[in-house]
Amino acid sequence: MSTLPVVAAVDGSDDSWRALDWAAEAARRRGAPLRVAHVRQYAVWTPPGGPVVMPPPPDGDPVLADARARLEGRPGPTGTEYVGLDGAPGALLPGLGAEAELLVLGSRGRGGFARLLLGSNGMSAARDAECPVVIVPRPDRDVDGPEQEPGPRVVVGLHVDSPDDAALAFAFTEAALREARLQVVAAYPWPLQTWAAPGELQAPPVDQDVVERETRTLAEGFLAAHRDRHPGVRVEPWPVPGDAAAHLVAASKDAALVVVGRHRRRLLAPARMLGSVTHAVLLHAASPVAVVPPAPAEEQDTS
Repeated sequence: MSTLPVVAAVDGSDDSWRALDWAAEAARRRGAPLRVAHVRQYAVWTPPGGPVVMPPPPDGDPVLADARARLEGRPGPTGTEYVGLDGAPGALLPGLGAEAELLVLGSRGRGGFARLLLGSNGMSAARDAECPVVIVPRPDRDVDGPEQEPGPRVVVGLHVDSPDDAALAFAFTEAALREARLQVVAAYPWPLQTWAAPGELQAPPVDQDVVERETRTLAEGFLAAHRDRHPGVRVEPWPVPGDAAAHLVAASKDAALVVVGRHRRRLLAPARMLGSVTHAVLLHAASPVAVVPPAPAEEQDTS
């Protein structure tokens, strides 16, 4: 049983109710408490010559009241608390992850433009929160993907040149909790291009099959310790040529979850970043996406 809560951020939108449903099930699966948080964008206001207008108290928050009603009577987590905060969601939401096992948001809330695939609050939380952040997309997202074997499936991206152990650990744990198989997408660049002279390309010196076998061998090595910790998880390494983001988005079709890592901070780029692959997956995946921060020891990578 986890003592840290799963936090669901709600604002009364349909997207946030989907996030609440996902978070409640995640908390139940983990044996963790659920914390439902509403960041209220009310400002203290004093009209000319009138009384000060204050935000409503938490027990009078209609969004939290609706959340209580939505969860009432269903089997759920070990305990549920409701928290109302006042301020800017983009600033406060990432902080909710400081004492949380997971932070769960919808792909877009009440604010923003109707055509946005991911709102700014979700983007800032995925980039800055200290815990894994799950973004639950709208159900009308559709992607073209390969036919998959029936049954629950978790997808994780693996860069064999720079493996993200925190993302792999999270993906294995999630697959074990769901009794799902784990599909490991290990993309490698192809075709390889080497420069022989300015403006002149040289043919790849190695065969693609060789690159694919090497990618699979490296992937198996990085997965070995996680397999030992989760012997019941069926793992499917999937070395594929080309763009990692495109393969992860395609694999998200009918997946229970796609897991990606957040960029490590580097000496010349100390700010937290999502990275181009993670950003693209958040925008286009058809399944919920978990963005996992690096382990504390890896957070400041000076390489």
